[in-house]
Amino acid sequence: MIPLRDTAASRRIPIATLSIIIVNIIIFFNQITLPSEQALNMILAYSFIPSRLLEGLSDPKSYIPLFTSMFLHGNFSHLVSNMWSLWLFGDNVEDRMGPIRFSIFYILTGLIAGFAHFIFNPFLNVPTVGASGAIAGVMGAYFLMFPHSRIITLIPFFPFIIRVHAQIFLFIWFLTQLNSGIMSGIYGRTIGGVAWWAHIFGFIAGAVLYKKFVYNKKYR
Repeated sequence: MIPLRDTAASRRIPIATLSIIIVNIIIFFNQITLPSEQALNMILAYSFIPSRLLEGLSDPKSYIPLFTSMFLHGNFSHLVSNMWSLWLFGDNVEDRMGPIRFSIFYILTGLIAGFAHFIFNPFLNVPTVGASGAIAGVMGAYFLMFPHSRIITLIPFFPFIIRVHAQIFLFIWFLTQLNSGIMSGIYGRTIGGVAWWAHIFGFIAGAVLYKKFVYNKKYR
């Protein structure tokens, strides 16, 4: 299922959401215009590698890639899918939090997601990049904040467009991540190179923490 748009209207321009998207796009295009060796060095320097954190748990610098990796992407489709999901769900969540609180919420859930990836894969030496853990946090908040919203969804195999209850759409998404995370544990490797547990715990973190960031009590 490919989400096209939601039915929840925003009251303000999502400044933080747009800013995060723009920063990610700028960094990605800077990355792909670098010579291949420099681009590889950039990925190795700023991506999150669990085994590298394990080796330097007492060194504060070892935790920096948990943050910087959220602004790197592996390829164009990776960037587009993440930024589209952020735009789809982020504008509404930011509308209820305000840009500053939303930005803090986004980074916090992203850090929690990255650390969850580390807990479940401490010896993994594969670089991890992408904003999907933080975006999963936004989706977790949306799941509880907009219970009456609908997601206009494209079913590509037929194809046709349907309106899906947002909570059903996001619950199905969460179950697919959970299933893949469990399967990766059974087989002892990440499936498709995806940090499934980062998605799972990012979503849970967003659902648990969103009330602390909503500025209007009636939405808590």
